[in-house]
Amino acid sequence: MSRAEALQVAVEQELDLVEIAPDSDPPIAKITDWGRYNYRRTKQLQKNRKASKTAELKQIRFGLKIGDHDLQIKLNHSLKFLEDGHKVKFTLFYRGREQAHKDIGFQLAQRVIDQLADNIVVDQQPTLAGKQLTFVVRSNRNAKVKNP
Repeated sequence: MSRAEALQVAVEQELDLVEIAPDSDPPIAKITDWGRYNYRRTKQLQKNRKASKTAELKQIRFGLKIGDHDLQIKLNHSLKFLEDGHKVKFTLFYRGREQAHKDIGFQLAQRVIDQLADNIVVDQQPTLAGKQLTFVVRSNRNAKVKNP
């Protein structure tokens, strides 16, 4: 129907003529209560924003002298982060004379990767930058995350 006819019908029903799709040919309009329409649209946008989840980069830090139990606790924390859909950045820091034994840090990083191998994909391989060795992992979407 024409724009004038639609406006006349809207006035007779004491409602508003709301343009739904202005870019289509011909433009699509709807006879409705503008307040109700705007309220529903606002609520839907809020619901969509709440449902969308941004993946963060979580960081786990530990030194070369970390004990087995402490390392296991850190790995369990990282598994929880991975379950929530976050990426995890592991940072191993060297202190003092530990810098002379850089290979120990790479071995520890490989041990962490091996223990989480079923659940992760390595995004960034272990790299040494100054006094820190860092690598980034993310969840393997194909497998369910489970404790090692």
